[in-house]
Amino acid sequence: MQMLSEIAGKGTYIIRELTGSRRLTKRLAEIGIKAGKSIEVISLPDHTSGLIIYFQGQRLAVSNDIASQISVAPVSEITMDHFKTLSDMPINKPGVVAKILGSKALRKRLMDMGITKNTVVKVDRVAPLGDPIELVVRGYKLSLRKSDAQLVVLTEI
Repeated sequence: MQMLSEIAGKGTYIIRELTGSRRLTKRLAEIGIKAGKSIEVISLPDHTSGLIIYFQGQRLAVSNDIASQISVAPVSEITMDHFKTLSDMPINKPGVVAKILGSKALRKRLMDMGITKNTVVKVDRVAPLGDPIELVVRGYKLSLRKSDAQLVVLTEI
């Protein structure tokens, strides 16, 4: 695992876990920083100051102390792993959307629902007969038909 304070280059990263105290974890969760979220590093850390990240439309300064307690993985590293379709993902296992297949109308509808590239998606529940599938996307729950879920390609985190 790579900590946020140890990263070598700018880019987009996915938060794997927060290893700090319960108080720190709660405070970061209040502003939306939690496992599975995506952040973009704008300025790299040096020995005297922290780093600057872009998160949910805001620039945030993060001290080296806090950055050393946030475990991250680069998006580019995750997308090189083995691919699975959304319908094949196990329950409660998060994945990052790599590609959306299908017709233009279907892709547009899925993107309007919030399923876009590099978005973290988790299968919450599956109906007894396998159709539909309930997902958690960006904190919201939505249901998809299994045929539509087979056209969303993702990688496990």
